[in-house]
Amino acid sequence: MKLTRLLALLALLAAPPSARAEDKPIVLEGGAGPGKGKHVVLVSGDQEYRSEESLPQLAKILSKHHGFKCTVLFTVDPKDGTVNPNISNVPGLDALKTADLLVVFTRFLKLPDDQMQHIADYIDAGKPVVGLRTSTHAFNDIPKTSPFARFNNGSGAPGWEGGFGKRVLGEKWVAHHGAHGKEGTRGVVVKGQEGHGILKGVAPGSVFGTTDVYTVTLPLPDCTPLLLGEVTETLKPDSPAVKNKKNDPMMPVAWTKAYKAAGDKTGRAFTTTMGASQDLEFEGTRRLIVNGCLWAAGLEDKIPEKTNVDLVGEYKPTPFRFKGTAEWVKQPVKPADLVK
Repeated sequence: MKLTRLLALLALLAAPPSARAEDKPIVLEGGAGPGKGKHVVLVSGDQEYRSEESLPQLAKILSKHHGFKCTVLFTVDPKDGTVNPNISNVPGLDALKTADLLVVFTRFLKLPDDQMQHIADYIDAGKPVVGLRTSTHAFNDIPKTSPFARFNNGSGAPGWEGGFGKRVLGEKWVAHHGAHGKEGTRGVVVKGQEGHGILKGVAPGSVFGTTDVYTVTLPLPDCTPLLLGEVTETLKPDSPAVKNKKNDPMMPVAWTKAYKAAGDKTGRAFTTTMGASQDLEFEGTRRLIVNGCLWAAGLEDKIPEKTNVDLVGEYKPTPFRFKGTAEWVKQPVKPADLVK
């Protein structure tokens, strides 16, 4: 018996980090709703905007109110399975093999080839993608010798100019347009898009975020802007708009795109440069994102007049800021702690 236990322990220690028990993905089984039978994989991994808080809440909303089975993945330290967005390691990406929708909220990740392969296979198949905030620059510094270097932000690879953000979502990292940490974002519907399914039930002025507007290239090629970002003087939702050129013209903060996949395939993408944890405190912003998920998954005809986006459980998001590895180590958090 002792020998059997010893052999089992050695096998566990020899297993790759992604195979260890503490790295098992968090799965929320869906209830009733239009997404019943569909699988959403949500990938968190940004260092600043607390995607490890917003994506679990989004998954709860999608699973409880809309029936989706949701798998939530995090960047974890392979040594102990604790969450650390500064470490480019996302175990569980093989869940994309059965995914009907990918929601990505990562920033400048340098994932190993075996993990990137799952993402590349998903994109090559032309499956739907929802990108939040820093997903426009989801990957970077992948070695040029890697077959996945084309995903890098600003890539110059033929056919992948600009990288994952530009090719799949419609834009890469450009700059901050609003004053970072000082000026907020209020959504303004693009004229002519009032009847788009993603904007269904989204009341005027209800989309707000404490994150600033990102700069994008105008016009956005091959994209359909739905919402513009009015730069506000403060981070309060009742703040007046700034009275300067930042709002003339306004930058798109939500749009759709049909991206080119492998062969002749195309994929459906919805992108918003909002979505940080505190942005989800605003009902209109949650409705925009949930509607975007329904639309991307091909369920636009199932979007109700007013999508249920009630928060599920306690939700106390923290302000966005960078956290170094030392801070993550000092206050360790396991993925399961974030989906309670």
